[in-house]
Amino acid sequence: MKIRWVQDGIFTLIDDVSVALTPPERGFYWIDAGIEDLELLQPLFHLHDLAVEDCLSEEEQRPKIEIYDSHYFIVINSIRFDDEEIFLRALNLFLSKHVIITVTRQKINELRALKPFLWEEEVNSADRFLYHLVDLVVDNYVAVGDRIEAKIEKLEEDILMATKKSHLNEIIGLRSEILWLKKVLVPQRDVIGTLGKKELRLIDHQLQKYFGDIYENAVKIVDTFDTLRDLMGNLREAYQSSVANRANEIMRVFTALTTIFMPLTFITGVFGMNFENMMFVHVEHGDEIALAFMAALGIAMYVLFRKKEWL
Repeated sequence: MKIRWVQDGIFTLIDDVSVALTPPERGFYWIDAGIEDLELLQPLFHLHDLAVEDCLSEEEQRPKIEIYDSHYFIVINSIRFDDEEIFLRALNLFLSKHVIITVTRQKINELRALKPFLWEEEVNSADRFLYHLVDLVVDNYVAVGDRIEAKIEKLEEDILMATKKSHLNEIIGLRSEILWLKKVLVPQRDVIGTLGKKELRLIDHQLQKYFGDIYENAVKIVDTFDTLRDLMGNLREAYQSSVANRANEIMRVFTALTTIFMPLTFITGVFGMNFENMMFVHVEHGDEIALAFMAALGIAMYVLFRKKEWL
């Protein structure tokens, strides 16, 4: 657990967490905690039992905001995409007037990327800290959406160039990830909408307008992932169409080869009959003549099929 006094965006580490119980003359306290630290923090800051229980739960938490007397409990999800799988990591926030507590199970990239923004903007309040953090989380969703779209485009090109069986597994896996992510995006959008529209005493009225701007981006993200879901459906249709076309191409080649060998088979069948009086049977070099004729016939048919683009 790390306790930081943030003043004008500048961090000062604090050793004793009890110091954060008293509001500073300027700035606020940011307590970056793990799940195991809640046992100490709950009685000190009077964190609500239900909120602490949600943090301790192993089950996946949906984004939400719960309003208590002395603080708000907010759950949002950070996103990460490694080109194979989408990972969501819960970011639990306890917001009071002069303290913000972040509780996570894993490292959250947005928390590490947040410090330069706080310094540049000279942030002095916990609600403004919350604004910049939520803004970073939403921007990361935009970046992940762009990467997924690029992956879909590349996958479509690969399918059109050379369809592989592994492409279907990629399509099914990525579509499942997008559908699963959609279940999180809608409640997260609603949470951001609450921060921007509902009268919340711990959030400055002027700052709510900025949350409204983030909400618009969250709405666009939901629409983007709706589009990506539709693209995955189109991609699966393209895969099935490509497989069907490939099968048709193979069957066309087999049919053409069969057609070429049909007259050759007929000729060999005729000359294979045990009749005494047959053409070329008693002619010198008759076998060479027959073979040459069969070869010429096969080549002529092959050239004809190539000319008509049947092969």
